[in-house]
Formats: sequence, C-alpha cells, structure tokens
Amino acid sequence: MEQMTLMQAMQERHSVRSYLDTRVPEEIREALDSCRDTLVEGQDLHITLVWDDPDGFDSWLAHYGRFRNARNYIVLSAPRGKDLDEAAGYCGEVLVLRAQQLGLRTCWAALTFNRKAVRHVVPDGDALIIVIALGYGADNGTAHRSQPAEKLAALSSDDPAWYVQGVRAALTAPTAINQQKFRITRSGRKVSIRPTGFGPCLRIDQGIVKCHFEIAAGKENFEWA
Repeated sequence: MEQMTLMQAMQERHSVRSYLDTRVPEEIREALDSCRDTLVEGQDLHITLVWDDPDGFDSWLAHYGRFRNARNYIVLSAPRGKDLDEAAGYCGEVLVLRAQQLGLRTCWAALTFNRKAVRHVVPDGDALIIVIALGYGADNGTAHRSQPAEKLAALSSDDPAWYVQGVRAALTAPTAINQQKFRITRSGRKVSIRPTGFGPCLRIDQGIVKCHFEIAAGKENFEWA
C-alpha cells in the first residue's frame, strides 16, 4: 500500500483522544525515533518518545479531557531559560505528520496529562513544553472549523501559487483550543507568520502553522521574514 504524502497527512490528521489497546510495532517506533533524531540534531530541543506507559495520561485532567487508553506519548522539553516553544511546535508537528503517515493518530496536550508522571522522563535541567499523545486511534477524529482565510492571511489576486497553497495548508494546522491566533503576510519572497492577541501556547502554535505552510509552499520558494 502506498504511503500517504505529507499533504494528505495534513488534510487527514485530526485530534484523537481515544486509542485502541494495540501495541505499536518496533518498526514504527524506530521510524519515529529516526525522525526525532533528525529533528533535534544541532539544537537544544529535547524530544522523548514514551511507549507503553499508562501513567502519562492517568489523571483527573486527562479524564476530564476525554483521553482514553493513551499509553504512548511524545514529550517536548528544553533547557530552562531557553525559549524553544516555536521549535517545539514545528518539530512536534513534523513528528505528528510522520505518525499519521505510519497509521497512528495523535493529539497535542498542553495541560490534560499527568504532569507528575511525565516529569520523570524530562531531562534534568529541562522545562517541560508540551506533550503529544499517540497510538492507534479508536476513530480518525473530526476536522476543526477554520476561520476564513482572509481573516488569517494577507491575500491578493496576484499572489503566487506557492503562497496560496501555503496559506491553505496553514489553515489545517492544529492550534490550542482551535484559537487560530496567527497572521500570515508576504512581501515578495519574504513570508511572516506571527501570533496575534493573547491566549495559551501561541508560540507553539506559531511553529505548528509554520510547519504546515513550509511543507505546502516549498522551502525553495520563499524565506521566513
């Protein structure tokens, strides 16, 4: 069976909180480990993949967040005092899309996990940034409602195709409580994606949105402003 493309993964990936009691095979774990190793090379961001641990999402908050049977998760952290929230969002979403390609489902979790249990896998001296649940989904999730493109991006009739494609992909990016508090602008080949207003996880969301835009637009077509 042909593996889905990253563009398909962005379209089909939705948040899933309920998982099957099915063990993720070693070859998929190794594929995600390899992806992680490439992402963190040369930077201070730390990404830890945790498998077969029922404690990570065994808490009142996790049950309140309707998580069920979430036994695998990804922990993103960085040395205290270093602002790597945007990098965590970008790299975490690359892993999320890779997991989608491999048949797994995921959900970003800023609060709804067992913080005490998760802290045990965070490297000494690091601050926990965010956690991502993953596994075989009990369902495929549902698409989130997006704001109109005109509210989130500066668009005109003479925009190049790569920019329009990037904006469309950015609209599919998951954001905290589906807030979509970002703005995309372009000046020639220079593109800017900035958080707007106030809310949780804005810098993480910025990284996730940048990931989607970059995949769809193509790195060769633009530069980040």
